[in-house]
Amino acid sequence: MAVPKRKMSRSNTRARRSQWKAAPVQLVPCSNRACKQPKPQHVACPNCGQYDGRQVVEPA
Repeated sequence: MAVPKRKMSRSNTRARRSQWKAAPVQLVPCSNRACKQPKPQHVACPNCGQYDGRQVVEPA
């Protein structure tokens, strides 16, 4: 197993970790023809309650 020979400085560690960014939530239009509201991918629409062309939750 590889082991580092020297301790990595705080500035180098923080510079490396500065690239760990969370991606914003990708919004897509609802597949329901009557709705078309933006919703997160792979989630039931909060407006009409449909997912993949079928009713899965009661609309809020």
